[in-house]
Amino acid sequence: MKKIIPYLLTVTLCTLGFAATAQDLHFSQFFNSPLSTNPANTGFIPDGDYRVGVNYRNQWASIPVPYKTMSAFGDAQLFKDRLEYGWVGVGGMILHDVAGTGNLTSTKVYGSIAYHQLLGFSSLLSAGFNVGWANKRVDITKLTFGDQWNGQFFDSQIPTAEPFAQNNINYLDIQVGMNYAYFPNENVYINGGFSVHHVNKPQETFYNNNNQIDRRYIGFLNASIKLSDMVIINPGGYYSQQAKASEVVIGGNAAYNLSGDGAQQLFGGLYYRFNDAAIFLVGYQVKNVKMMFNYDVTTSQFSSSNRRQGAYEIGIIYTGLYPNLQFRNAARKTLCPSF
Repeated sequence: MKKIIPYLLTVTLCTLGFAATAQDLHFSQFFNSPLSTNPANTGFIPDGDYRVGVNYRNQWASIPVPYKTMSAFGDAQLFKDRLEYGWVGVGGMILHDVAGTGNLTSTKVYGSIAYHQLLGFSSLLSAGFNVGWANKRVDITKLTFGDQWNGQFFDSQIPTAEPFAQNNINYLDIQVGMNYAYFPNENVYINGGFSVHHVNKPQETFYNNNNQIDRRYIGFLNASIKLSDMVIINPGGYYSQQAKASEVVIGGNAAYNLSGDGAQQLFGGLYYRFNDAAIFLVGYQVKNVKMMFNYDVTTSQFSSSNRRQGAYEIGIIYTGLYPNLQFRNAARKTLCPSF
């Protein structure tokens, strides 16, 4: 009986989760999903002029209905040749998530813009926003509810009185954010930011009610410190709050110079999400392509149900430079420590 209860609880949460106030999509590699973390990150590319990236997260794979989250993004810096001490960032992002027995599917498409202003030669202030379209749908035929219990099991053939008005919804979504970066020399870089998501508090419900999405507040702090020509450490922290739910992640990773010129780098790191999981990370970079993989080991009470198999996640980012050197303003050197 003790083994059955956690299983039933898991299935129930996955089945009925859409009826409650849902939490936003998230990645353990928050530093490799810049546009979903803060729209002010649009065009904020310390070691390049443009980038494209993809993320994939498979969460709770050991339970019958795992959560699968995917994203793709791209952004670039504009007007570098016209603004001596600043530039404009433009970008876009697609988020897609499938969860639960009812295949609760979320698809979001955003366009974002940000402005970045150098403050002297050692700091940078950024502000940005994005606007997007969101769609959510659920397959009601795959769900069962409390009034379909026949005394022995949930019977989908029994009609339910659950008051569904629709199984497909669309809404407009808006985010805003600000960042600050400090880089006193070529060996130290510190960056922090704050953003507010769902500023317009859009309505999201499959019922005839006025259920609005709570605003989500995200803060982060990253740093890169070059210890030698062989090692750069990257500590970081992330905080998110939405309604009564919060998430805190702290940790860091280190880059080891494999080739001497930085063209090949090996990454290893450890992060901890409070009251949830230990996050082990490895990665490899060859020239402009960085690939990272992490595995989340569940440390909360839920570990008895998922056998500590929290999630695995893959992040790939390509960062490029404009070929015409006249666009690379001398006042805007590479901000991040590099080999």
